[in-house]
Amino acid sequence: MSVILNAARSAAVVYALSASSALAQETLALPSIDVASGSLANAPGEALSRTTLAPLRSTTSDAAALVARTPGVSTFGAGGFSGLPVIRGLESQRLTILVDGASIDISCPNQMNPPLSYVDPQTIDAINAITGVTPVSMGGDSIGGAILVETAAPRFAKAGGRLVTGEVSTYYRSNGGGVGGAVLFTAADDRLSFAYSGSFAQAGNYEGGSGDGEVRSTEHQKTDHAISLAAQTDAGLFELKGGYHYAPYEGFPNQYMDMTSDRSWHLNGHWKGLFDWGDLDLRAFYRDTDHEMNFLADKGGDAGRAMPMNTEVHSAGSTLKGDILLSNRDTLRLGGEFHHQWLNDYWPAVAGSAMMGPDTYVNVNGAKRDRLGVFAEWEALWTPQVTTLVGVRNDQVWMNTGRVQPYSTSMMNMADAKAAAAFNAADRQRHDSNWSAMALLRYAPDQRTTFEVGYARKSRSPNIYERYSWGRGSMSSRMVGWFGDGNGYVGDVALEPERADTVSAAASLKGDGDGWALRIAPYYTRVHDYIDVVKLADFTDTTGAPTGFAQLQFANRKAEFYGVDVSGAVPLWRSSAAGSTRLTATASWLRGRNLDGGGALYHQMPFNAKLGLEHQLGGWESAAELELVADKNRVDARRNEPRTAGYALINLRTGYAWGRYRLNLDVQNLLDKDHDLPLGGMSLGDLRATGDLRPVPGRGRSVNIGLAATF
Repeated sequence: MSVILNAARSAAVVYALSASSALAQETLALPSIDVASGSLANAPGEALSRTTLAPLRSTTSDAAALVARTPGVSTFGAGGFSGLPVIRGLESQRLTILVDGASIDISCPNQMNPPLSYVDPQTIDAINAITGVTPVSMGGDSIGGAILVETAAPRFAKAGGRLVTGEVSTYYRSNGGGVGGAVLFTAADDRLSFAYSGSFAQAGNYEGGSGDGEVRSTEHQKTDHAISLAAQTDAGLFELKGGYHYAPYEGFPNQYMDMTSDRSWHLNGHWKGLFDWGDLDLRAFYRDTDHEMNFLADKGGDAGRAMPMNTEVHSAGSTLKGDILLSNRDTLRLGGEFHHQWLNDYWPAVAGSAMMGPDTYVNVNGAKRDRLGVFAEWEALWTPQVTTLVGVRNDQVWMNTGRVQPYSTSMMNMADAKAAAAFNAADRQRHDSNWSAMALLRYAPDQRTTFEVGYARKSRSPNIYERYSWGRGSMSSRMVGWFGDGNGYVGDVALEPERADTVSAAASLKGDGDGWALRIAPYYTRVHDYIDVVKLADFTDTTGAPTGFAQLQFANRKAEFYGVDVSGAVPLWRSSAAGSTRLTATASWLRGRNLDGGGALYHQMPFNAKLGLEHQLGGWESAAELELVADKNRVDARRNEPRTAGYALINLRTGYAWGRYRLNLDVQNLLDKDHDLPLGGMSLGDLRATGDLRPVPGRGRSVNIGLAATF
């Protein structure tokens, strides 16, 4: 009963705030994309539909966790809404991630504000995850798959009419006391459309499974707002959208620091015109972000412990794409892209601290990373059964940064003082010319069978922190790194761009109508100049004893990734009285290896699978899911990566939709199973409080309730 009362209170709060324009959020229908049809350039992936996402929105505030339901996709453990997605072993920095067609630069040496942290599961209109070969028109400077997130598209009334519509949703999660909600309002006629949206999410520390207790540094809070204006004209569709994001705090269980503020505002412009010869699509964006890190209470912040770390980022860019219809068979796609990133990372001195002062520690001084890319693609429909896509792309990347400084030049900071002098004396300007190419072939001999095979040669230049992190002190290097392992990281100005060759295939089979379906997708990727690490030193305590953590430096190596993703469904029965029931299954197997003698690569997901039993009867939908994860025994010894035991979790959910309302109820980890997250890293928040070092535990049993109403 207390769960229901808390959910009701949460709903009341959301309605009250929306009335005062404090919160709003848009959630509209999610389109479903058939991976076996349509343009290879626009729909080569697996889309998460609203049918799939609607009952899941109350289970998480992390958009990356939703994408991880796609075979081949997993997440690095991080904050409550800041998971780092991984596709087939390649982590987020190596992926193309676009939100409303724009890339979002990370503004943190710990990657605490990744692109997907700026959207909320309640607001997402569509997610498309491309795990295989990605078209060059989707973006450059990446060697892995792509994640495309879209918020609601503009809605217009019928000719001569008026449209006023929206949706209000709310949720409550028992484990961690998570509450949140969203509101969307749209007013439009047949030519103009206005929308105001916003969301809210808050939770305390969650509890691990039976016996694991509280998992510290897992609390979070954030709000998002957006206003959009759109116009349908004879010259095309014009859109202008601005948004504001504010997260006053977010704990990170596997980092030494926490996020104590993240403020970001953005402005996106979009024009799309349709012509007899094809269409043009123009986008431009600007984003300004101010990011702060320090210690929350779990890590001693309430006891006066402080180490402020501030980052400022300004990003701007534009893309222009044109589809030229050469014939009924051939389409030529041409385009260009420019992306500018400016980053300043500084750590103010702490009054009274002999180590953190008297000067400001300048970690990155006005670094610039500019990228100019151009591409060409040719798509051909040779027969109704055979489609090909071939593309080539070049990205020019220019990087530079200013002089840096340590807290002081005293003996206590001598390692950083020497490193700063060497860094300032070095040539820090870099220019990379990165070529990419790809080819895709789809063969569909009939309506029930599709075969796909693709090859890609992709390139990615190092990010700002990989090239320009310079601190050699124990403390300063441990403040850099997004891997959740407790180690310290040092950059290398001389890093070369990564170059990856990928071969990916897929076979999709399905029965008649709503019959059975099976998809098998093997892949292989070999990366030259893969940015891995070499060990510089082992960290020791004040007595000289090893701490179990190391100082590492980014370094180019050779690596390979290979595996297979499988998904399928089988209908069990269907009747008007009993409804329909089907069995679903997904599984992924992956191997990642350092070919220069380093053994297993860090953060590679072990074999995992999900088995589901789904039932639908009218407006009532239910599902039981068994989630299986194998032992993680292949670990990176250089980073002291922990082994984790395999586990099996049972999740239940049910939902009922009537009229304009929908009520969801689900139970995650029904048996309250204790388990450690294979990609969760080390629980540094618990280490500070208890002195015991352990992998980050997964969430224990949680009862979640969600309610949505449209108007």
